[in-house]
Amino acid sequence: MWAVLEEAWEWCWGSGTVTRLALLDLLIQWGLGVVACLLKTEKFFDLTGAVTFILLVYLNYKWNNSGHPRQAIQTGCVAIWALRLGLFLFIRIVKDGKDRRFDKTRGNPSRFLFVWTLQGVWVLVTVLPSVLAVLSPRQRPLGARDYVGWGIWATGFLIEVVADYQKTTFRNNPANKDKFIKSGLWYLSRHPNYFGEILLWFGLYVSASSTFSGWEYLTILCPLMDYLLITRISGIPVLESHGRRKWGTSPQYQAYVKNTPTLMPFAG
Repeated sequence: MWAVLEEAWEWCWGSGTVTRLALLDLLIQWGLGVVACLLKTEKFFDLTGAVTFILLVYLNYKWNNSGHPRQAIQTGCVAIWALRLGLFLFIRIVKDGKDRRFDKTRGNPSRFLFVWTLQGVWVLVTVLPSVLAVLSPRQRPLGARDYVGWGIWATGFLIEVVADYQKTTFRNNPANKDKFIKSGLWYLSRHPNYFGEILLWFGLYVSASSTFSGWEYLTILCPLMDYLLITRISGIPVLESHGRRKWGTSPQYQAYVKNTPTLMPFAG
């Protein structure tokens, strides 16, 4: 038994960086996913995802750092985003007590563990362009593509931070209980935080692509997957459905939905 485990470990460690990171990612999700199933809690779900992002980019940087500033900046952008969002979501769920996204899954171990597995896949796919950029031997001098990509990331990050801050401030005001937010960035978009999220990952793809060649450009599918996940599956559809159930009969909400773009500000 130990010989088998030792052989598996040696194979894992001898594999490429992406394989090692993928295995570590899934082991983290499955290990903590089992704990979450036993405790029937989702309180550390988002925090686990954020910590996994940070750990993967840190290890990738440690294993492949050649001293080029692109490697440090790309890694830092992912880590800063993950740290900020992970802490924000963890504090929110501790305060709220639960996350309604998991109402139908936390009591079903197989479905709950499947969600944790999906988180592992999402983490790896999302971070893949940045991982490839850091481990690439083609570290060209910083150029326009790097700066444009990091500029897009900074814009998206700022939008997400401001949108989350505005909604948190709104929700913390007792006078706004059971009301929906339509001020600040939420006047321009019904989901500005998601717009910022999508924007920043496209930005990191742009900066990462300055090291790409051949098939690596196909990792454009990674931010596209994030976009589809947010707009078609687990993000906007869930919140829009909740909004319709809660405020669907309100003329003010109906007007807000009619006159405010779903995602991109000023989209008409």
